[in-house]
Amino acid sequence: MIETFAPLLLGLTLFVALLGGIAVGRRSGRRHLLRDPDGYRAGAGTIEAAVFALLGLVLAFTFSGAAARFDERRDLVVEEANIIGTAYLRLDVLPADSQPALRESFRRYLDSRIATYAGIPRGIDPRPELEHSLQLQQTIWTQAVGATRAASSPAVTTLVLPAINELIDIVTTRSMATRKHPPVIIFLLLCGVAMIGAFFAGHGMTSSTSRHLTHSVGFAVAVAITVYVILELEFPRLGFIRMDAYDQVLVALRASWG
Repeated sequence: MIETFAPLLLGLTLFVALLGGIAVGRRSGRRHLLRDPDGYRAGAGTIEAAVFALLGLVLAFTFSGAAARFDERRDLVVEEANIIGTAYLRLDVLPADSQPALRESFRRYLDSRIATYAGIPRGIDPRPELEHSLQLQQTIWTQAVGATRAASSPAVTTLVLPAINELIDIVTTRSMATRKHPPVIIFLLLCGVAMIGAFFAGHGMTSSTSRHLTHSVGFAVAVAITVYVILELEFPRLGFIRMDAYDQVLVALRASWG
């Protein structure tokens, strides 16, 4: 369950850190104000604008990338369902006596593929089930090769084996898609620029006697929530953003086989 709340905890940690950065910036600004009441803000607006522009750019870059990768992973679920369904239908062209064993292997294989991702939100390591899927792939391939040889028809071979080859390839594609994330340094850059922005925001509030609590909290909430959503999109099976609705495509396909 800790994985489920990890993005939320990171977002809350960033929120507190940003409030702390604003407070530190305000204190630093007060010291500069006492030393140089007339010129302590000279040129500060240009630097602050550059930092906040950079913060907006990094936020937009990471959010856009996370959303694109999220959509890619959802599309791959549908693509795998289509590939498995197509390969299963093409078993009809094989000799009748070789079909039952292959269909049973397909059922066990699809059960394994569903189980691979279904256990992740509950903290179950997907690697053993993924390994089981790979073993079943080899079984299906061996059975299919034997069945096509028995059919003695190039047309049957051309229909069946490429479809099963796609079934094998899509697993690698999906596995690599789950590992596709920005380098850690991008997230460190994002948090670092956000902290610098918080410091400058607090520094800019120095001339006012009030603490601008509404503005401080609003800035921290906006940035923290954006980073939280980015993390949810990057790791959709660990947080509150899920892909369960798309996984139902595989479940429905399995149910149609009986």
